[in-house]
Amino acid sequence: MKLALLGGLSARQFLRRYWQKRPLLVRGALPGFRGVASRAQLAALAGRPDVESRLVRRRGGRWHVVHGPLECTGLARNATLLVSGVNLHRAAADALLRRFHFLPQARLDDVMVSWAGTGGGVGPHVDSYDVFLVQGAGRRVWRLQRPRAWRMVEGAPLRLIADFAPDEEFLVEPGDVLYVPPGWGHDGVALEECQTCSVGLRAPLGEELAAAFLDFLHERGLPRARYRDPGLRPARHSAQIPAAMFAHAAGVLARIRWTRRDVGEFLGRYLTTPKPHVVFFPPRRPLPRAAFARRLRRAPVALDRRSLMLYRGAQVYLNGEALVARPALRALADRRSARLPSSLAETAYGWYLSGYLHLE
Repeated sequence: MKLALLGGLSARQFLRRYWQKRPLLVRGALPGFRGVASRAQLAALAGRPDVESRLVRRRGGRWHVVHGPLECTGLARNATLLVSGVNLHRAAADALLRRFHFLPQARLDDVMVSWAGTGGGVGPHVDSYDVFLVQGAGRRVWRLQRPRAWRMVEGAPLRLIADFAPDEEFLVEPGDVLYVPPGWGHDGVALEECQTCSVGLRAPLGEELAAAFLDFLHERGLPRARYRDPGLRPARHSAQIPAAMFAHAAGVLARIRWTRRDVGEFLGRYLTTPKPHVVFFPPRRPLPRAAFARRLRRAPVALDRRSLMLYRGAQVYLNGEALVARPALRALADRRSARLPSSLAETAYGWYLSGYLHLE
């Protein structure tokens, strides 16, 4: 099926020709699109402690960054307000994220919104992940450079490219979408006050996965054997690591084992665990258990915008929790809204009380 978001390409064609290969500019991909939040709404989000935000200013050749919560009622020239995870708080931003349903949900990260004054931007930089830059109100110029060995600006508060030499330049207007593959240098400058929505793709680094997996194994129970050396003799070389201590460490570490099933469970829990600053809001006046069960027979449920739900094989994962997959739960994960059978009423009620889902 051809998608207007991709300039009339099908998802298969886009993934084959452009994905992680070269940029794609689609003009008028979202006709009438002006952004996902007003200036006042973005400023209000930037002032909240449960929202990640930054204010970036350029003065001459120097960059200054202030992290939120922020009081931001207006923007000076060469200033940019960045608000991350707007899809968790604004329905329009969540709807924009869901337009990219042709990509696995496990890869979709968030919608970061940039509200920039004239001349605003964050400088030439490079991302390790794919990003779709959706232009809202106002115009912006993007300059791109092919991947290479980048030389970065030392001591800068942002990861800026020191020797940026763009290969191509695009003027984007409201409703335009620019796809930038990972590793491409890019620099966007606002020609006037404007809003740009960055749909970022999640790409965990190997060391991040390794560290999180070791934490997962630790929670599952790593060997707790304590080192003992009752036959210790006087040390001839006191700084030398004893052979017995080395053998003990090697033996303990050799007992660490995991299976593909362990990896699958870890990945499901890891990918659906909300970020530390995310807060769920339970219903102010929750329905009693019986009333909820009656409503469940008549109405579908919808996942909260903050909820992350994925599945693999016989397991489904919601916000870091694992349970046995059922067809209805897979449908809920895929479509974010579904009817649930009465047999899942007890489970769904617990999620409802936690704010993970809502009755439609």
